[in-house]
Amino acid sequence: MEQKAYQFWFCTGSQDLYGDECLAHVAEHSRIIVEALNASGRLPYEVVWKPTLITNELIRRTFNEANTDENCAGVITWMHTFSPAKSWILGLQEYRKPLLHLHTQFNQEIPYDSIDMDFMNENQSAHGDREYGHIFSRLGVERKVVVGFWDDEDVQKKIGSWMRTAIGVVESSHVRVMRIADNMRNVAVTEGDKVEAQIRFGWEVDAYPVNEIAEAVHAVSRADVDALVEEYYSKYEILLEGRDEKEFRKHAAVQAEIEIGFERFLKEKNYQAIVTHFGDLGSLKQLPGLAIQRLMEKGYGFGGEGDWKTAAMVRIMKIMTQGMKDAKGTSFMEDYTYNLVPGKEGILQAHMLEVCPSIAEGPISIKEQPLSMGNREDPARLVFTSKTGPGIAASLIDLGERFRLIINEVDCKKVEKPMPKLPVATAFWTPKPDLKTGAEAWILAGGAHHTAFSFDLTAEQMGDWAEAMGIEAVYIDKDTTIRQLKNELRWNALAYRK
Repeated sequence: MEQKAYQFWFCTGSQDLYGDECLAHVAEHSRIIVEALNASGRLPYEVVWKPTLITNELIRRTFNEANTDENCAGVITWMHTFSPAKSWILGLQEYRKPLLHLHTQFNQEIPYDSIDMDFMNENQSAHGDREYGHIFSRLGVERKVVVGFWDDEDVQKKIGSWMRTAIGVVESSHVRVMRIADNMRNVAVTEGDKVEAQIRFGWEVDAYPVNEIAEAVHAVSRADVDALVEEYYSKYEILLEGRDEKEFRKHAAVQAEIEIGFERFLKEKNYQAIVTHFGDLGSLKQLPGLAIQRLMEKGYGFGGEGDWKTAAMVRIMKIMTQGMKDAKGTSFMEDYTYNLVPGKEGILQAHMLEVCPSIAEGPISIKEQPLSMGNREDPARLVFTSKTGPGIAASLIDLGERFRLIINEVDCKKVEKPMPKLPVATAFWTPKPDLKTGAEAWILAGGAHHTAFSFDLTAEQMGDWAEAMGIEAVYIDKDTTIRQLKNELRWNALAYRK
């Protein structure tokens, strides 16, 4: 997963009412702010200063240039003085990328001893940003608002956090999902309107006959397979558990062949996410397990049983966390079984095989055990337990007339006892505000059993992504009550009605 050198333009609004000297100060101040933001080390992407915007024509031209600049992922705007909002109408109507409205001012403190009307006229952010903010509300244009002094750590972190959301918005239109076969039969929540998804999110979701991809797998050379198996043996703990070592290696080689073949096919056809279905494996010898886990670790999205919506979300969330210092991981996940012991409540998370090792803590092992689903050889898979700490689980669902993103804050924990007979990677978490309320809220909202899970993103970031996409976001967190959630779902049904 190559990280693109995205930039964010910093556009300052003003007008020529107070003369050239005032405008020179505006430009100087905005340059200082941009230099400080870039030097802070708190922003994941570069901020680029742009000349002060004072006319309808210049505003419109700048926003259209941002639209067509492939390196520009969004615009940060600030009204240093008063900028008549009617000047911004055409530019905002034609602008198509994420926008952050930074409500700040150059001086942190009122200069009590020297303040005069010249200072008041020049430093009008409290005035200008309200005029500017009004036109967004009048136009119904989506934006993120961050309030505070530009050199404060909290403000800079909020800008950096929004940048990651903006990348998720911009990159969404680049997501292409490769479906191997179709959805699992008779399953509702993994289905969805792929045409509407392309209209709303920009996703291309295409199906391929399984044996067309299998041909790419079978074409992998023995030398390439053997080299990757050696990498497996050097990187992971090998748990034979009574199996013959030659047989074990042979089964691991099948996954190596699948990994190489799948990745080559994905690259050749320019796909960034993949779904499989255990009910349609064609000539594949095993259900892809270890192979999919490693592809996810490389940045590909994945969804099980044909779940293309979750596959796309995993890809987007991995992009949003790209380059993040001390990242703890993002993965496809599935709710499996509960622990209902009072005081120890939680949900055991796993899947048949496919959990991303980016979330692993401690040793990662390769196991080979029978899998009743798929009717194939015993597949090799990576087995581990997840890290601990706060995270989010997100589920994108299709309600027929609209999409809804459900975002649940969770606390990942260690299980009390080892599970030596469970040959899959696992996580164990308690949803907020507690298991009973969280699970009831999830079910009422229509959440899926598959989720895109991340230790590194926040509910606010994913909610901002949903708002930028024009879809409903439902939060389940420490403040959730069932009465409040039911009312919110009723209100949303009216607000998002077409």
